[in-house]
Amino acid sequence: MDLFSFSECANQTHSLRALFELLVGCATKEGFSEVAYGALNFVEPLRLAEYPPPTVAVKWPPDWCDRYFKRKYHTIDPVVRRTPMHSRPFLWDQLADHYQLQPDERRVLEEAREAGLKHGMSVPLFGPLGRISVVSFASAFDDADPQNRIGHLNALACLFHAAYSEIARPCNDSSCERKVALSKREISCMRWVAEGKSSWEIGKILEISENTVNFHVKNAMRKLGATSRIQAVAIAIRLNVL
Repeated sequence: MDLFSFSECANQTHSLRALFELLVGCATKEGFSEVAYGALNFVEPLRLAEYPPPTVAVKWPPDWCDRYFKRKYHTIDPVVRRTPMHSRPFLWDQLADHYQLQPDERRVLEEAREAGLKHGMSVPLFGPLGRISVVSFASAFDDADPQNRIGHLNALACLFHAAYSEIARPCNDSSCERKVALSKREISCMRWVAEGKSSWEIGKILEISENTVNFHVKNAMRKLGATSRIQAVAIAIRLNVL
């Protein structure tokens, strides 16, 4: 399922469970069937009741799920601990290369791998008021290559997070009918961003300078309230701007 199709289905979903199942289905097709969504520094207004904070929705092997929550592994999980330090998606296999992990942190990663969560990657998601959430993907297969799928999984996570935010948001005054007006050039640039093109490539396609592309993309990000290009694409698709 491409990003636009995912967004179209997400737009028609009003249930967190259904939305999460949609994400899991798409991630499974990418080879990453184990998925978790959590809120790291605030109380979520909407979560699946069977999972305690900081998780919101989880699809993990049942035995690992039980062990993780009973032993409160979220307090020592290096993915949970390190997510606020990253602005971009990161691979679990590389955490030990960038940080001096404590023995209990290494143990969580090793036990997760043994339980069937292999070659994991996580996507940090930053919201208003300093809110931080994370979507994590892992594979049951030894030969999975998260680096090769990181772009698409990142986009899926951002689209899911945007759709979840709409479901969880109280419907009051103007919040249910948010309108964003992008210029024709901003829309053109963002459409190519959604296709994975760089500013240089977009400039060649539209016959404008790379600096001009960056100008329009930054304007679009500001109007959409996004902190990254992929988040801007996710919000724009969610609002039917693209």
